[in-house]
Amino acid sequence: MFAKQMLAVLGMTCMAFSALAGLNIQQWQTANGARVFFVANHDLPMLDVSASFEAGTARDTAATAGLAGMTHALMRLGAGDLSEQQIAERLADVGAVMAQSQDADRAGFSLRTLSSARERQAALAVLQAVLSRPHFDPAVLSREKTRAIAGLRESETQPEFIAAREFSSRVFAMHPYGLHERIETLSGLEATQLADFHRQYYRAANLTLVMMGDIDRSTAEAIAQQLAQGLPAGLAAAPLPAVPRRTQAETVVLPHHATQSHLQIGLPGMTRDDPDYFPLLVGNYILGGGGFDSRLMKEIRDRRGFAYSVHSYFMPLRQRGAFEIGLQTRREATDEALSVVRATVQRFIDEGPTAAELKQAQANLIGSFPLRLDSNKKIVEHLAMLGFYGLPLTWLDEYPRKVAAVTLDDIRRAFRERVVPGQMVTVIVGGQVTRDGK
Repeated sequence: MFAKQMLAVLGMTCMAFSALAGLNIQQWQTANGARVFFVANHDLPMLDVSASFEAGTARDTAATAGLAGMTHALMRLGAGDLSEQQIAERLADVGAVMAQSQDADRAGFSLRTLSSARERQAALAVLQAVLSRPHFDPAVLSREKTRAIAGLRESETQPEFIAAREFSSRVFAMHPYGLHERIETLSGLEATQLADFHRQYYRAANLTLVMMGDIDRSTAEAIAQQLAQGLPAGLAAAPLPAVPRRTQAETVVLPHHATQSHLQIGLPGMTRDDPDYFPLLVGNYILGGGGFDSRLMKEIRDRRGFAYSVHSYFMPLRQRGAFEIGLQTRREATDEALSVVRATVQRFIDEGPTAAELKQAQANLIGSFPLRLDSNKKIVEHLAMLGFYGLPLTWLDEYPRKVAAVTLDDIRRAFRERVVPGQMVTVIVGGQVTRDGK
């Protein structure tokens, strides 16, 4: 039965991916070093643009934690000859939408606009100003610092925020991935620091530009030149240091008045270009990433009722991002729930998944993947990831084949090497345990 289901899913998926494989992904580099990826699509009179920079929060230091985020936030709050309000009005006037995103590695801007010349040019002029000529007005910075500090004070009372921050700090220790903004570092930020950070990291050599929509190659080249020309050339950002391997387990219990305990368990996991990406992806779906299909959900929720939900996931980054298991449970059930999680993980590492679990995971992962690529915007997001991390452009086409090729032995080996219980951090906020957790 599973074999027939797999063949059916692969058949449907091959049709979906044949369309994707037909995409003519063109790439080139601007004169000042920006990497450009372009796909023409004339089905709709729209253009999607993504600009990603090597300017994530890992570029902060302990003394300036919050600088990367504040720089990114203020870039659209006044730029070129436009005020903050004028930026919003110009975009609204032509029906364009600009969004921002940032993680430890990347800081990005996305723009969706009509492809007609007037609307497109007006929207791109705003994006160009935001990328290359932000104001970093001291008065705006003061306002945003006040807002950020108030938000941080509020967040620091929430158990889920406390758990996430403590977990990240413990997993990454002194690595930049473990840095977090603090009230004192936010308070000390000056407009000149934001301008310096922008000059250092928002440069052409750190830019990955992706365009998809109703334009031709010559127009795409002109847009790439327009967006990159105001940026300094310079050199690419220095590589981030490797995340060190942990050598021992650690359990941290932080008291909190919450009625439930918040638990996070994990360690440094994998990189975006990890050779074991697919075994870890498929294995994690079985362990805790597959919702009601996962072992952790069955053990924690279905059989014992300890939690409404439990999850596990890998966060692939330039260097090894975290592997994390998370759940909330009744305070009095904290110790037992933690024991079940650890026993389930250990059994999975020792024995691996069953053949039936593997087939089900492969079918679900392959069958659902085309839904992640069913719009220009989603394709642009994936191409931005591939371009930023230097992955092959065939990665999307090869996804179903590589998922289907994962074996039971691949998963057992990958998890034994990467998910080592004796190296895992456990953070508990709001509950008490009777054991040392090691």
